Amino acid sequence: MGRDLRPDWAVIHPSAIISPSANLGPNVRVGPYCLIGEHVVLGGDCVLHSHVIIEGSATIGQANEFYPFAIIGGKTQDLKYLGEPTFVEIGDHNVFREHCTIHRGTTAEVPTRIGSHNYFLCHAHVAHDCQLGDHLILSNNATLGGHVTVDDYAILSGLSAVHQFCRIGRHAIIGGCTKVQQDVPPFMIADGHPADTRGLNLIGLQRRGFSEDDIRALKSAYKKLFLKKDTNLAMALSSLKATHAAANPQVAHLIQFIESSQRGVTR
Repeated sequence: MGRDLRPDWAVIHPSAIISPSANLGPNVRVGPYCLIGEHVVLGGDCVLHSHVIIEGSATIGQANEFYPFAIIGGKTQDLKYLGEPTFVEIGDHNVFREHCTIHRGTTAEVPTRIGSHNYFLCHAHVAHDCQLGDHLILSNNATLGGHVTVDDYAILSGLSAVHQFCRIGRHAIIGGCTKVQQDVPPFMIADGHPADTRGLNLIGLQRRGFSEDDIRALKSAYKKLFLKKDTNLAMALSSLKATHAAANPQVAHLIQFIESSQRGVTR
C-alpha cells in the first residue's frame, strides 16, 4: 500500500473507493460510489459526479468532468493484448458524459491519448491506441475503433462509427449514423453508409474564423478532388497542385493529408 496522496482539501464522498496509491490533485471532487484505481493520477479541479470508474494506468490533467457510469482506462479489447501494463493519457478541461468508455492502449509503447477541451457525449467510445486532439465533439454513441486518429476541432455526430486505423482530419464533421471506412479529409463533411464526402464544412470554418481566402481556396480544392467522384484521385491531386489554390496553407495541409493516407480517402 502506498502513502495516501489525497490532499486534505479534496471533497470525497464516503462511499467512494480510492486506492491509497492514487494521486489526486487539489480541489478534486469525488461523488458517491466512484472507484479510482492505484495507478491513477488525477489533476486538480477534476469532478467525478457519481459511479465513475477510473482504472488502469491513467494520467489525467486539470479540470476534467466525469458523469455517472463513465469508465476511463478500461482494459483494451484488442485480442493481441498480453496483460502488460498499458496507459491512457488525458489532457485538461474535457467533459465525459454518462456511460463514456475510454480504453487504454494495447502495448506499453503507445498509450491511448486524448487532448484538451473535448466533449464526449453519452455512450461515446474511444478504443485502444486512439490518438485524439483538442476541441473535439463526439456526440451520443459515436464510436472509434482501435488506432483511430482524430485531429483538432473535428465533430462526430450521433451513432457514427469509425473503422480501425482511420484518420479524421481537422475541422471535419461526420454526419449522424455514418459508417467511416476510410480517412475523412480535413475541412470536409462526410456522411452516409458508407461515408461520402458531401461538401466543405463551410459553417464550421466560418464560425472558427477562417479567412475568405482560405475558404475560397478550399472550395476550389473540394471541386477538384471530390465533386467528380469518378475522376482518378491522383489525377485530381495533380490538377489541384497546378492551381493557385495549392499555395494556400489549408489546401497544402489537405493535399498532404490525402497523400499520406494508408487506408484511402473518403470521396
